[in-house]
Amino acid sequence: MVLAARNPMKSEGILPREVPVVDFSGERAEVAKVIVKACEEYGFFKVINHGISKEVIAKSEEAGFGFFGKPMVEKKVAVPAYGCKNIGVNGDMGEVEYLLLSATTDSIAHISKTISTDPLNLRKSLSAYTEAVKELACEILEVMAEGLGVPDTWVFSRLIRDGESDSVLRLNHYPPIINRDKDKSSQITKVGFGEHSDPQILTILRSNDVGGLQISLPDGVWIPVTPDPSAFYVNVGDVLQVMTNGRFVSVRHRAMTNSYKCRMSVAYFGAPPLHQTIVAPSVMVTPQRPSLFRPFTWAEYKKATYSLRLGDTRLQLFRNCKR
Repeated sequence: MVLAARNPMKSEGILPREVPVVDFSGERAEVAKVIVKACEEYGFFKVINHGISKEVIAKSEEAGFGFFGKPMVEKKVAVPAYGCKNIGVNGDMGEVEYLLLSATTDSIAHISKTISTDPLNLRKSLSAYTEAVKELACEILEVMAEGLGVPDTWVFSRLIRDGESDSVLRLNHYPPIINRDKDKSSQITKVGFGEHSDPQILTILRSNDVGGLQISLPDGVWIPVTPDPSAFYVNVGDVLQVMTNGRFVSVRHRAMTNSYKCRMSVAYFGAPPLHQTIVAPSVMVTPQRPSLFRPFTWAEYKKATYSLRLGDTRLQLFRNCKR
């Protein structure tokens, strides 16, 4: 089967627009309503009043900048957790360096010993951040389930809370692009991380105060996301699109670099256990809306993801042929 791959460098329209904002301290039923609408229309929203402390956020950012500020020879000690410019194993490239960790205490402890002269402090910082965003992801998923009218409100979050969850934490660093033009006032913009959707259930993303993230609407228009270091941004992933039987849309997005300041983002990708079969709850399937996708395990979907290029669509491989 030939897969459609959208070209991230083609001249799509750029449309400044505010993304949906969810005040997580609001009345729960209203929060659920806003989240469901945002996931149906954008597959993306911003969360404020999320309850994660400034200290936890600041320490994780300090840890990230501390690592990426090291000489290359020291960063390469963390390979394969560390990567630079190469995105995956199929030839995708970007103006990015990253640190990719399994979102478990053992994985964070191991990498901390490998890359830090103060491993205990690094472990504490990254572990506290990971636990905080994991809990936020689960709370959001439970509110989503309520908003969708799913009786078992843990149906999504249970997969992330599972001890065998395949969730990961990724720190991305986008250095500024050196402007070699004679006209130093001109800005250079390049693709830092190309267009794609996240394969997991849900992504909880935070960045420093430098812009670069863009999300794509179904009509191909790109929306630049205004950075807000005090907030978190939530992406619907492919698995959640399947588990909502297509009601929620897995958002395509990309990250752009600039020539004046570095950007760093930290993303928590909430994923199910490898053996978990991915199906929509029965309440999401009706005679009017039959099941759009055939059952598959997360291991199957993950394998398909890593066999393809970054911008390839994957969900169509798992469409239900009976429809």
